[in-house]
Amino acid sequence: MPAKVKKPREKSSAKFFFKSLKPWALPIAVACVLAAGSTVLAIFGPKILGNMTTEAAKSLGATGEIDWAPLAGNAITLIILFLISAALGYFENFILGRVAAKYIKETRLKILEKINRLPVSYFDKHKYGDTLSRMTNDVDTVGQSLQNSLSEIISNIVMLIGILVMMLTISPLLSLIAVVSIPISTIFVAKIAGHGQKYFRRQQDTLGSLNSIIEEDYSGQLIIKSNNHESASLQNFRETNNSLYESAWKAQFFSSLAFPITHIFTNLSYVAVCIAGGYEAIAGIITIGNVQAFIQYTTQFNRPITSIAQIVSTIQLTLAAAERVSKFLNKEEEKKEGEEKLEKIKGDIEFRDISFSYSADKPVIENFSFKASAGQNIALVGPTGAGKTTIVNLLMRFYDPTSGKILIDGSNTKNADKSSVRGLFGMVLQDTWLFSGTIEENLRYGNEKATLDDVKKVCKYLHIDHFITSLPKGYKTKISEDSDNISAGEKQLLTIARAMLKDPPMMILDEATSNVDTRTEQLIQDAFEKLSKNRTSFIIAHRLSTVRNADLILVMKHGEIIEQGTHEKLLKKNGFYAELYNSQFKD
Repeated sequence: MPAKVKKPREKSSAKFFFKSLKPWALPIAVACVLAAGSTVLAIFGPKILGNMTTEAAKSLGATGEIDWAPLAGNAITLIILFLISAALGYFENFILGRVAAKYIKETRLKILEKINRLPVSYFDKHKYGDTLSRMTNDVDTVGQSLQNSLSEIISNIVMLIGILVMMLTISPLLSLIAVVSIPISTIFVAKIAGHGQKYFRRQQDTLGSLNSIIEEDYSGQLIIKSNNHESASLQNFRETNNSLYESAWKAQFFSSLAFPITHIFTNLSYVAVCIAGGYEAIAGIITIGNVQAFIQYTTQFNRPITSIAQIVSTIQLTLAAAERVSKFLNKEEEKKEGEEKLEKIKGDIEFRDISFSYSADKPVIENFSFKASAGQNIALVGPTGAGKTTIVNLLMRFYDPTSGKILIDGSNTKNADKSSVRGLFGMVLQDTWLFSGTIEENLRYGNEKATLDDVKKVCKYLHIDHFITSLPKGYKTKISEDSDNISAGEKQLLTIARAMLKDPPMMILDEATSNVDTRTEQLIQDAFEKLSKNRTSFIIAHRLSTVRNADLILVMKHGEIIEQGTHEKLLKKNGFYAELYNSQFKD
């Protein structure tokens, strides 16, 4: 059996949409009034034209000639009405255009602010491309609907009511014939809209998945090509693209049915109005000018109904997009537990009976305890999956432990402000990240108050000043977002310098020397030893040559400390650490 498609929450999506418009309620209200005014003035056009026809017919029947004097007055009035109507329509579009642009800008800003408030666990579970699609495609869809559909809906509703009033003043019988088609066509359109909405929602979700695939394939081209994975990658894209095609054409098919169905009923009512109007004119019930005006009103009366039927697809797409934006903005944010500010610390750290798991059925850390004194250099070693990086994540409060306490100078980090805790550490990861900008801007990312002299001083400590000054513009050299104009090792050196420039009381290096050669690694180790003096430092490393000078080495396995001590003591112990170390230096 095919999987049931979850019915979208149209009400909650509409509620979010209208609630998000609250800051611009006044200009939107003004635009709606202008739209209504423009439409009302246009509505009087057929009535004035009908009067002109009646006056011409009377004068022609009485004298055999047309009396142009009264016609000229009506014509001038008509021109003035049309000009004012056009001016009001222009200002209404101008206001809504500005509001839509501001709405898109502010909503994207809210999404970006939301991203900064989300916990790290969110980014572990969601694809980048889908989030980007919400920020670009979905926000654009809602914004464009605000600019175009809102004014059309207001204008069409006002036109519908205004024309109905004008038609009733001319002939109640003809009005009844004209409006009888509305409830019939509305029932059909509502049924079709219910079928189409689920496909619009699926279309937006699939578009997010497609963007994720494009982002992954684009950034991973080297890996794809080196593994001859082009055909599989293309097949994955084709399947998702086909899924998008299926949902898109079904959504458009059902929404497009609204127009022909509405058109059929309105045309039938138009024919009936012509027959009945002709009979009433012959019978002398209404004038020939009123028949002409009523026929024009019937045509115009059908226009807003047809237009609203066409807008249905846009509204459905807007609701689907608004639902995706609403869901993202309502995601649970990082909990702001603790307000204590940790300042002027020495650097004493204690892990007390820490247990942690990313998922309830798979514990990563169990009953983990150890103490680090201020200024100590602590190394975490062990096989992949031992929990080394998890310890750092807990220390930085990217995650909080399931049980136990982490103490910095005796203060429980769970009672401290997260930004305060993170500000205590300089962190260098195995996966480097640099943004588009100059080398100087990238290095000053963690310390914007640093001068160029401060930047150069740190780079000289790390022995990377010569590599930077050899570039075309030195520290002003621009690097791309992917940093493809410098090597992986040079990227790592820059991220280390960035952490050093922050000058924090504690340092964390998570496989920070994995992308540099042995000689550069030794230079970094020498510089790190100088700069980590009087700082509590944590080093995660698989290459055990980088941790030989550590004050304390913690050997981890399955989330527990199985050995600890200095390099020499652990070798003498001839245990798991000695086995790991000797396996790297057998030759």
